[in-house]
Amino acid sequence: MGKSDPRHDPADGYLSGQLLIAMPGIGDPRFERAVVLVCAHDEEHAMGLAVNRPVDGLHLGDLLERLDIEHGAAPVLEEPVLIGGPVERERGFVLHTDDYRNDGSLPVADGLALTATREVLELLAAGEGPRRCFMALGYAGWGAGQLEQEIRDNVWLTCPPDESLLFGDDHDHKWSQALAKLGIDPSLLTAAAGSA
Repeated sequence: MGKSDPRHDPADGYLSGQLLIAMPGIGDPRFERAVVLVCAHDEEHAMGLAVNRPVDGLHLGDLLERLDIEHGAAPVLEEPVLIGGPVERERGFVLHTDDYRNDGSLPVADGLALTATREVLELLAAGEGPRRCFMALGYAGWGAGQLEQEIRDNVWLTCPPDESLLFGDDHDHKWSQALAKLGIDPSLLTAAAGSA
């Protein structure tokens, strides 16, 4: 995840491949302390996946069983399924390193892709597929200009992603880790937001 993908250059005003960090007091409990990877952003819409919201008690292996996909005992099957966002919660997405791609994969940023096909789930079930990944149900979505306005209103901070934030298993601390990447002490931010 070194250089940015020129198709998603933050200088063009679009945030594909960037992380959104919810500010304290966001006013929407679905996004309180959320860290969201923007997977697609253009003049018409934005779409992202929360990277720090596990579904309580649901692991990838459980989901594959529900989908009648046979699987072995690959370590990835013990990974929690995440709540990607409040939109289309029954729809699944696999965010992964780009060492795997199929025709339905969407490049997100340098080194990252998003795939929403059964094929990628079958590969994961077989212990194959991308080097790093997570499965999310649902997504966060914004209409034309909505995300840009929320950023102007200080609802979100942005930072570049790294693999530990995206694929690490310390979901409880990803928000503070993302803020630390920006040099922000979360306790000071929380205190400042509470007294504003």
